[in-house]
Amino acid sequence: MLNQLAALSLPTRSLAEGVQIVTLVILGLMMLGAALGVVLLPSIVYSAFLLGGVFISIAGLYILLNAGFVAAAQVLIYVGAVTVLILFAIMLVNKQQDFAPVANAWIRKGAAALVCLGLFALLSTMIVATPWSLWTGPIAGDNAIVVIGLHFFSDFLLPFELVSVLLLMALIGAIVLARREFLPEDRLVQQQGDAALTLPERPRETAALTGSTTPRP
Repeated sequence: MLNQLAALSLPTRSLAEGVQIVTLVILGLMMLGAALGVVLLPSIVYSAFLLGGVFISIAGLYILLNAGFVAAAQVLIYVGAVTVLILFAIMLVNKQQDFAPVANAWIRKGAAALVCLGLFALLSTMIVATPWSLWTGPIAGDNAIVVIGLHFFSDFLLPFELVSVLLLMALIGAIVLARREFLPEDRLVQQQGDAALTLPERPRETAALTGSTTPRP
């Protein structure tokens, strides 16, 4: 009886493993394609959207690893916060002119490509040469959030705080990029019109030096 049940469960198990492998390949191709689009596309807006696609693909990989909480945190923090913050920064920059062409840009692109290929080869060698081992301990199951919280505030407290500092730096960078360095023409015209209706005022530095207490004209 047990042998018959085991024989019936083999096709189901093989089908599930096949679906997981196909999903892994699709998510991997999506992540690589979106990452290449982030680097190669000339439009920074499209690059920001593709960066969100990279984060979503990584969240799908977490789901395949039965890490649902990490996948939800990936979507909420990176897709819902960092990517949206980058898009707002891009839209608020209000770039008026195109970038000037750089002389001998192909040399820099070639050097960057060589560096990227070297890093890819190094990481691939490390992944292949590392003796990976499967986890043999008890599965957290529904207590995964509790276990993650304990690790966050014990073993991984320093990386957790560094990530918070990184997010704060991203927020400050977005504010700096979104700050306007000039006023639109309609605002300038409005300010000039308002200035024509005000009385002239002596500079404060001159008044402080002369020590005059007479009311300003």
